[in-house]
Amino acid sequence: MAKAASSPELKQAFEKHRDETETHVDRLADVFEMIGKAPRGKTCDAIIGIIDEGKSIMAEFEGSPALDAGLLAAAQAVEHYEISRYGTLKAWAQQLGLGNAAKLLDQTLTEELRTDQALSQLGESKVNKQAQPKAA
Repeated sequence: MAKAASSPELKQAFEKHRDETETHVDRLADVFEMIGKAPRGKTCDAIIGIIDEGKSIMAEFEGSPALDAGLLAAAQAVEHYEISRYGTLKAWAQQLGLGNAAKLLDQTLTEELRTDQALSQLGESKVNKQAQPKAA
């Protein structure tokens, strides 16, 4: 999505979050180590659907001023999904008495919430306004 975005601020937001995601993966590996399990990837149908929606937006709105608004909306859908998952994992870790794991998951949850807030602000201040058709 960063490559498809025309807004420099939106590109930067996508790239920043991509870099943060690498830290999130490292934290998850630490959590798995704490519980004595090997981390493994698993396909998530919900995220696949959101990614497909983003691809559809890119195809449908390519070259349009509405493209960035659509990309931002798709990115926030991913963020909201991640927020729900990290929130749940944090709650489970707390319930199981895994305070260190809960702390790591809370760090990631906080970053996801911050990213969502930054995307909302970018949408409200610039991206969504630029997507509106110009008055004749």
